[in-house]
Amino acid sequence: MQNSGSPSSGGFGGNGGQEYVVFDRSTDGFSKGTLDRSTAAKLKLEHFYKVTLDQAREVNDRRNELEKKLEKEDISDERKNRQLQSLGRKESSFLRLRRTRLGLEDFVTVKVIGKGAFGEVRLVQKADTGKIYAMKTLRKADMFKKDQLAHVKAERDVLAESDSPWVVQLFYSFQDASYLYLIMEFLPGGDLMTMLIKYDTFSEDVTRFYIAECVLAIEAIHKLNFIHRDIKPDNILIDKDGHIKLSDFGLSTGFHRTHDSAYYQRLLDGSLNSSSGHRQLGSEANINLTLSSKDRIATWKKNRRALAYSTVGTPDYIAPEIFLQQGYGQECDWWSLGAIMFECLVGYPPFCSENAHETYRKIINWRDQLYFPDDVHLSPEAENLIRRLICAPEQRLGRHGADEIKVHSFFSGVDWESIRNIEAPFVPNLKSITDTSYFPTEDLDKIPEQPQTIERNNSNVAGEYNQKDLAF
Repeated sequence: MQNSGSPSSGGFGGNGGQEYVVFDRSTDGFSKGTLDRSTAAKLKLEHFYKVTLDQAREVNDRRNELEKKLEKEDISDERKNRQLQSLGRKESSFLRLRRTRLGLEDFVTVKVIGKGAFGEVRLVQKADTGKIYAMKTLRKADMFKKDQLAHVKAERDVLAESDSPWVVQLFYSFQDASYLYLIMEFLPGGDLMTMLIKYDTFSEDVTRFYIAECVLAIEAIHKLNFIHRDIKPDNILIDKDGHIKLSDFGLSTGFHRTHDSAYYQRLLDGSLNSSSGHRQLGSEANINLTLSSKDRIATWKKNRRALAYSTVGTPDYIAPEIFLQQGYGQECDWWSLGAIMFECLVGYPPFCSENAHETYRKIINWRDQLYFPDDVHLSPEAENLIRRLICAPEQRLGRHGADEIKVHSFFSGVDWESIRNIEAPFVPNLKSITDTSYFPTEDLDKIPEQPQTIERNNSNVAGEYNQKDLAF
């Protein structure tokens, strides 16, 4: 008979005819790969049992809640039993759905509708149900290189857990050797950036509608104790009824070097070439945007689309405190809203320049660089709200909550409780459930319909991707 002794005993010893085998619980001598796999197994087991326990509690809570509700109703026992049995069937169906393992083969690509620096967005149809979704792909190798693993998971969880009408809904997520896949609701109206490029400027009434809905959307994110940090027109999507939802919580174009504070600092120090990493936009990018000339604005808007696709992205809407590495809170999102409101009314963001380097400098020196052109006439209320949002964080409207912004005179007459139920100023004219006419897809023809995946059994890449698979 053998028993394990204490780790401090060491060796074999006699004790009443029994031998003790002592195990030294040290990780010395194990390879890094072995330690990584053991850590991954530990996290997976902990997560599995936590999710299982939470699900069991939720099922029990729903059962108890229905039983209490039925006790108060004056209905027969037979009807009560039918409702309880119906709940049981729904719970079983839901558990079967959760156990379903999805893969790329379960979705048929209809069309590529967008791209970011590290992946694409495709309109897809689920093979068994025919339902339409937007499928976003993220290259795992890029996420791994950028050390964004925890960030990806945290933001994926926000999307999965949110049930807000102001946040794009995430239905499924899965992965293969090459990509992370996010299956999200498809919003057929495109995004606010496309609308701004098309219409140049909005009236104050139209601006009031979109900015008011953005206030409610950002408030919903903040109530989840989350900071978006990347509020911009590209990430404000339009649903079939013309109302907005927030998307891209750093999951699409957010994972690139412009989200690295060291990169910002190098830009501010002037040590990074302003054109490095940019798509070549041609000499026409060297324009002066202090005047609201229509042709110059049109040139900037044309370049804006290309910049949205690049690995650099656009810094036009990012608050200065993020660049300066001085710490920031939820108030940084309200700065971004002020920059978007300026663009809606003026035609371009307040600090846009011919290159990112100059844009960063203008944002840091915002006190001297915030300029309202003479040929654009804004109401005093509109200009005041912009100035109250594009200002120092300790003075910024919204730092104590969205209610500070809601009571501003610019929003006089806005019904905050029912704004999502009123008719939007622009309602997409859709011909089918797969209509993509509000997406600029003319430059996306060369992107393959299916993501280019890497086979796991390819011996040349297996070693490289085993570590990445483990991380995810």
